[in-house]
Amino acid sequence: MNRIMKKSIAILTGGGPAPGINTVIASIAKVFLKDGYKVIGIHEGYKGLFAYKPSITVFDFITCDKIMNQGGSFLHMSRHKPKNNEFRTDFFVKNNVKLLVTVGGDDTASTANRIAKFLSENNISIQNIHVPKTIDNDLPLPEGSPTFGYQTAKETGVKIAATVYEDARTSGNWFVVSAMGREAGHLAFGIGAACHYPMIIIPEMFDKARISFDRIINLIISSILKRKILRINYGAVIISEGVFHFMTNTEIEATGINFTYDDHGHPELGNVSKAHIFNMLLQRKLKELNINVKSRPVELGYELRCVIPTAFDLLYCSLLGIGVKQLFDQGKTGCMVTSDPKGDIAPLYLKDVEDENGKVKPRLVDINCQKSQLVFRNNLHFIYERDYEAAKQFVKNPEEFDFFKILNWD
Repeated sequence: MNRIMKKSIAILTGGGPAPGINTVIASIAKVFLKDGYKVIGIHEGYKGLFAYKPSITVFDFITCDKIMNQGGSFLHMSRHKPKNNEFRTDFFVKNNVKLLVTVGGDDTASTANRIAKFLSENNISIQNIHVPKTIDNDLPLPEGSPTFGYQTAKETGVKIAATVYEDARTSGNWFVVSAMGREAGHLAFGIGAACHYPMIIIPEMFDKARISFDRIINLIISSILKRKILRINYGAVIISEGVFHFMTNTEIEATGINFTYDDHGHPELGNVSKAHIFNMLLQRKLKELNINVKSRPVELGYELRCVIPTAFDLLYCSLLGIGVKQLFDQGKTGCMVTSDPKGDIAPLYLKDVEDENGKVKPRLVDINCQKSQLVFRNNLHFIYERDYEAAKQFVKNPEEFDFFKILNWD
């Protein structure tokens, strides 16, 4: 009599870490273990999945319980994006895998769909469900639903940024803070607004003007001038690194920074502090204007990715993990799991959020919503027309630093 092989599910994590990954993994594993499934964790993402000797962990309840509230990822991560000729069926057949769970961004999700199609063509039936993850909050989830890890990263960023601001006040200096964010400014905006930073610069605010280093530096100086008029000799600005996404290599290289270059000849921005670039350009311009202001760079990035999840993400990630089982039992596949502010679980299919080229359009900060406009127009410090006369004691041409003129805002 042939022994029936136990059904299993496989979990992998792709991209970079975000707070709550272990909570997602543990919650998925616990709920499937309860139903008698074998739960296999694959190390090194897709690279591990298609390795000839994959490194795996077979989860039990005790392991899940240990990692549930930890930062980082128990499963080693990888950004490897496999080509179609790397796909193989043996892991899925050998382990009787019925579900592939991927935790990552849109690239990780789209690769899972490609794998599922390949397996189907080889007569292997498998569901795939994706758990969307990024501290950048830029995946197009339903209104009011953040990407997991964002709230924790923001809260950690606020603690650091508030300390930086206190240093500015104490020492009478300015700080130039850069925050992660691929092409969206959610993290910089959330941190800057919470800390009452006098200047927040994100890509979305350039909806009527092209992003350039000149405009960014002039916005910082606008805030410095306004604070001088107010007799405040310190301050801080936070800038989303997403502004680099909209600049050419020529513009970036013109900063004078010594870059390393990738195989395609592009400057490797990951090897240099973006805050350092902005601060260097600011210091150059201040010297040209003969304005004596000291400023220091601070980078907010890797410090935010592996912290212990806050209560929000602990619960949110638990719901997403349990939600994977709910969607699996409903027969859903090729989808992302979402949880709305009420905690209700629903599938979101990539085909519904992809453009004509198969690329997922990022969720940007809505610069025209009331929250954004309240912060930008009322909670920042900058000069505009009525400040020109007072600003002339510091610069000859104050209109160059007019917030509304820089952005072409009304």
